[in-house]
Amino acid sequence: MNPLAQELNRILDGSVCLDLLSDFGKRFYFPRGIALQSVEASEHAHRFNATVGMAYSEGHPIELETIREHMPLLSPAEAVAYAPSPGLPALRKLWREEIYRKNPSLNKREISLPVVVPGLTSGITQIADLFAGEGDTVLVPDMFWGNYRLIFEVRNGSVIKTFPFFTDEGKLNIQAFVNAMRSSAKNGKIILLVNFPNNPSGYSPTNEEAHTLASAVREVAEEGYKILVVTDDAYFGLFYEEDTFKESFFALAANCHENVLAAKVDGPTKEDFCWGFRVGFLTFASPSMTMEQYDALNKKVGGALRGSISNSSRPGQSILLKTLEKLDHDEEKKKWMEVLKERYLKVKEILETRSTGRELTPMPFNSGYFMSFNCGSVDAEKLRLELLHKEGIGTISIGSDCLRVAFSSIDTKDLQPLFDAIFAAADRLAG
Repeated sequence: MNPLAQELNRILDGSVCLDLLSDFGKRFYFPRGIALQSVEASEHAHRFNATVGMAYSEGHPIELETIREHMPLLSPAEAVAYAPSPGLPALRKLWREEIYRKNPSLNKREISLPVVVPGLTSGITQIADLFAGEGDTVLVPDMFWGNYRLIFEVRNGSVIKTFPFFTDEGKLNIQAFVNAMRSSAKNGKIILLVNFPNNPSGYSPTNEEAHTLASAVREVAEEGYKILVVTDDAYFGLFYEEDTFKESFFALAANCHENVLAAKVDGPTKEDFCWGFRVGFLTFASPSMTMEQYDALNKKVGGALRGSISNSSRPGQSILLKTLEKLDHDEEKKKWMEVLKERYLKVKEILETRSTGRELTPMPFNSGYFMSFNCGSVDAEKLRLELLHKEGIGTISIGSDCLRVAFSSIDTKDLQPLFDAIFAAADRLAG
C-alpha cells in the first residue's frame, strides 16, 4: 500500500470512518504529483508558474473569442481554467455555510469541508468506491433511483438489498429500516442509503418520522454496529407540506452516535435549477471524527476524483459561486419553488376529485418533482407504451407495477388533461 494511503489511514485510525472504508477506500490517497505541486505553486510561485498544463497569455488563460462571447461576465480564469480536484475553495466554504443555514439541527457542529464532484451521480459513485466493496450490502428502500443498481452492483460488485419504504397505512416504514439494518450487517458494517424527497415516490418523512428514524439508527449503532448513512439530497428543499421535515436527514445522522458516519450528497442541480452544470458536493460528519480526520478523508476523495475525472467544471463552479453570493438568491428561487408547489397542489386536487382510473393508486407524496401510481392489475410498462404511442405522453414505468409522473415538468394548466389521459389509458387496459 502506498505510504501516503498508509498515513491517511493512520490519521483515520480510531474513527468510525476507517472501519467503514472498503479496500479501495483504504488504498486511496491524494498524490503529491502535478495536482498538489500546482496548488503549492499557485500559493508561492510569485514570479513564474510553469506547473499546470494550461496555456496563458499576459498572465491570463488563453480563451477563444467565441467562448468569451457566450460567457461575457466571467473572467478567463473563471471560464476556462482548471479547478482544483476538490473544487474551488471559496465555493466549498460557502456551500458549507449553506448546509449550516439550511440545517439548524446541526447546531454548527463540525462537519467536513464539502468536496466538489461533477454532479450527484458522481458523489454517490465516490461513496460506492470508498465504502462499498465487492460483496458489501447496500440498503435502500424498495422505492429507489435505478441508477443505484448500476453504481453499486454493476460497477462495484456490491449487493443492493431493498425493504418496504411504506407501511400498509402509507407511513414511512421505520421498522423495516431497522430490520434491514440488523439482518444485513456484515462484519459489523452497515451501509444505508436514503433519498428524501424520494425518487420515484416524491415522499419525505414528517418531523416525527425523521426523528423516530434517527432514534432507530442510534439504537442499532448502540449495539456496536458501524453505520454509514448516505443521504442523497438531490431534491432537497422542495417541501410542500407543513409537517414535513425540512432539513436533510444528514443533520440528524451527523449527531447520531459515534458509530455513525453521515455522508451528504447534494448540489444545486435541482435546488438551484441548473441541471446541466454537473456540480455537486460530498460532505461528511460524525461525532467520532476530528477536523484532521475529515481532512484525511477528503484527501482520499480528492485522490479518487483525481484518478477518475481530474476535476469538475470550472465555469459551472464559477457561476454557482457568483449566484450564491447574490443577496436576492433565495428570493429568486422562492418564485419557482412556489410554481412547483402550485403544481403539486393541483395534482392533489385532481387525485381527490377524479372519477376514472381507479386501478391507479397514488403512493404517498408531499415533496420533490414526482408522484407515482401503484398500477394494480394494469401492467405499468404497457400503460407507459399506451400513453406514449396513442397519446403522445411520456411517463416512466418502474417494474411492472409502478408508473412515475414528473409533475415538475408540466405547466399547471396542462396537469388536468395529462392526468385525464393517464386515467383513461389505465381504464382501457383494465378492460
